[in-house]
Amino acid sequence: MTKHKTGTREEWLAARLDLLKAEKEHTHQGDALAKRRQELPWVRIDKAYRFDTDEGKASLPDLFRGRSQLIVYHLMFGPDFTAACPSCSAIADGFNGIAVHLANHDVMFWAVSRAPLARLQAYKKRLGWKFPWASSFGSDFNPDFGVGITKEQQLQGNTEYNYSRSHGMDSTEFPDIVVQFAASSGTDAATFVRERPGMSAFALEDGVVHHTYSTYARGLDGLWNMYQWLDRAPLGRNEESGPWWRRNDEYGKR
Repeated sequence: MTKHKTGTREEWLAARLDLLKAEKEHTHQGDALAKRRQELPWVRIDKAYRFDTDEGKASLPDLFRGRSQLIVYHLMFGPDFTAACPSCSAIADGFNGIAVHLANHDVMFWAVSRAPLARLQAYKKRLGWKFPWASSFGSDFNPDFGVGITKEQQLQGNTEYNYSRSHGMDSTEFPDIVVQFAASSGTDAATFVRERPGMSAFALEDGVVHHTYSTYARGLDGLWNMYQWLDRAPLGRNEESGPWWRRNDEYGKR
C-alpha cells in the first residue's frame, strides 16, 4: 500500500491544473531570464588563448568554426587527473545529442578541460563521446573564466567561485563525497577542487571575440538533462543518501 497521498482522477486533474498555472509562470519567468542574459553587456577579449584539438592547435576564434556564437562547457578534468569528474561526466553524456543541432543553428559547442589532449581523447573514446573537446593545457583560459586556481592561490586562501568568495577551493578538509570523487578521478581532494565546473558563452563579430555569459554551480542544473527528467519522475531527484550517479560505464561495478 502506497504511503503517498492518493485521490480520484477528478482530484488529480484539479491539482494538476493548479500546478499547470505555476508551471506556466515558471516558464514565463525562464523566458524573461533568458532575455536578460542576452541583454548583458559584452566584454571584448584581447588575450590570445591557445587550445589543442583533434585537428591541431586552435585559437579562441578558431573554435567558432565559422559560426558567430560559441558555447563552452568547462569540464573538470585537471592535468593531474586520470579521469574527469563524475558529475561533469554525467552532464557531458547529454552533449552528443545537442552539439549537431547547435552547430546547425549558428552556435558552436565545445567542452574545454585543462588535461592534455591525449588524455581527453582516451577518456572520450572510453565513454563514447563524439562532441568537440579541446585542451586548454598551459593557458590561462580556465582561471580567467572562473573555473580553475593554482596550488599557490589555494594555499593563500583567497579564491572565488560563482561570483563569490569560495570556501571550498581553499579548504584543508573536504566532504567525503569530494574525497570519493577525487579518488575516482585519480587524484586527491585538494587537487580535485582546483578545477570547477561552469559554462561560458562567446560572440564573434567583425573578427572580435566577446565574452557574453558564464554560469556555475547550480546555474548548470538546467544543462544537466538527467535532472530535467528526474524532476518529473514520481520520486524526483531522490538523493537523500547523497550523490548516486557514476560514469556511464561504471554502473554495476563495485
